[in-house]
Amino acid sequence: MSAAIALPTSAQQSNNNSGTQAAAQSNSDREPLTSPQPTNFWDGDDPNLVNLITHPFANKRYVQRQVAPIRDRINELDEITDENARKIKDIDARSQQGIQLASEKSNLADQHASDAASKAQLAQTAANDATTRVGTAEQRVGNLDQFKGTTQTEIRFRPGQTALSKNAKDALDQMAGMLKDQRSYIIEVRGFAPGQGQAGIASSRKMADSVVRYLVLTHQIPVFRIYVMSLGNVSTDGSGNRVTSPRVEVNVLKNNTVSSAKQ
Repeated sequence: MSAAIALPTSAQQSNNNSGTQAAAQSNSDREPLTSPQPTNFWDGDDPNLVNLITHPFANKRYVQRQVAPIRDRINELDEITDENARKIKDIDARSQQGIQLASEKSNLADQHASDAASKAQLAQTAANDATTRVGTAEQRVGNLDQFKGTTQTEIRFRPGQTALSKNAKDALDQMAGMLKDQRSYIIEVRGFAPGQGQAGIASSRKMADSVVRYLVLTHQIPVFRIYVMSLGNVSTDGSGNRVTSPRVEVNVLKNNTVSSAKQ
């Protein structure tokens, strides 16, 4: 009987020690398993000889009382495991979504870089074209001072008159006929008239304008090709003499270099 009494007592102490160690190793946020504390040796069983011999090894209620906390904790751990699995799955899904989004942004950045490279190439091509055109324009400008006089026509007027005579129109018609389909030329119209100061200049201007009007309206000479100078009574022959008769000098100047380039 002493051995029978000592055996369940030692088993209960061992269970108490195991419960204490499990409580020490559990997470701080969960309550540890606690062993049920019996109120007496029989722990609710009838104190008879049969229960004395079989207690606690063959007592079903005793086993259930000992196993119930462990079963509850196992169920709790299963729930925690399922919850962690769901969180891992959610994290994995978000990670995949983030990777896909990063890949799309990377592809978009590559596309923008490709577009920028294409635009840079077009800009470089345009710059090269502009450089070529500037070089050609500089060459043309450099050739502008190579205009040479080819034809000179003198139109005389009666004093005080600005209308063109028949002879004057015939001379202008002959000169303009040679300029048909020509492009690289300019026409210099210089008016001379006797008179002092602004009076002579104004008179020479009116005669020069009559010549320009006839060339533009009758022969469709572009206005930008005609340069007018009203010199009044100033002579250009270097003699220093004053002008005595009103006249207009029409000079045609051509640039052979530009003409050869079909400008």
